[in-house]
Amino acid sequence: MMARFRGTYTVMITAFDASGALDLDALARFTNWQIDEGIHGLIPLGSTGEFLSLTPAEREAVAKCVIDTAAGRVPVLIGAGAERTEDVMDNARMSRDLGADGIMVIPPFYSTPTRPELYRHYERIAGATDLPVMIYNNPATANVDLTPEIVAELSQIEHIDYIKESTMDVTRVRDIIDLCGERMTVFGGIMGYESFCNGAEGWVAVGSNLLPRACADLFTLTADKGDHAAARALYAEILPVIRLVGGHRYVAATKAALALMDLGVGEPRAPRLPVPAEEMEMVLSAMRATGLLPQRAA
Repeated sequence: MMARFRGTYTVMITAFDASGALDLDALARFTNWQIDEGIHGLIPLGSTGEFLSLTPAEREAVAKCVIDTAAGRVPVLIGAGAERTEDVMDNARMSRDLGADGIMVIPPFYSTPTRPELYRHYERIAGATDLPVMIYNNPATANVDLTPEIVAELSQIEHIDYIKESTMDVTRVRDIIDLCGERMTVFGGIMGYESFCNGAEGWVAVGSNLLPRACADLFTLTADKGDHAAARALYAEILPVIRLVGGHRYVAATKAALALMDLGVGEPRAPRLPVPAEEMEMVLSAMRATGLLPQRAA
């Protein structure tokens, strides 16, 4: 299978206004900024997009906004995850009808499905759409671990063509490629640079909400140019932001940082809380270290 999706894809925030309502104008501006900065692709309605805190109508509005604003300039994959298989199938059809390029699907995150249940879940989803499906392995949040052996099984299903591998074990990238060959294209999750070095063809990144150009360049330097010295130097520069958004405050810290960059997208929705005042120095320090703010910016 020839990889259609490559590069750094931002798993996008969702913009809210001061009242907590969806702010599609801000989301469209943010989408344009990401593309203008050189991001390779966009994924709204992932965990960073607070998909579980949105109504079905809001999720559709977000998907439509990003797809219409991108207007084919970069691929847009829609986060379609849900606990109930039929809900994911509905999300997949909605994504197709709106013109998405693909969908990303985390496993059911409460029912702890067995291996046969996982296979049937993804088989039914893939059968509900002709879009490419990116499965998403994040056992820390989904309570399910898509091991390389399970991924190899799932890669036999038509349309299951991509995976976001989001554990801290980058040998997973190596093993998935070894077991699946051309049937599966691997995107790193948390470990972007390290995943490229093990053969990943992309990165689904949180940090690129703040640093789209640098995160896109990190992929290009590593995967396309093979300039590992330049890539390691760039990685060292952006590491403070990657660490900032790599913990449990990945949504709140991202939104706090965007506000400081004059790209305000509102605060997180409940149950999440904004970054507390006593932790804002952590955000400011990471942004100063990465050059997003002057060293003395308040």
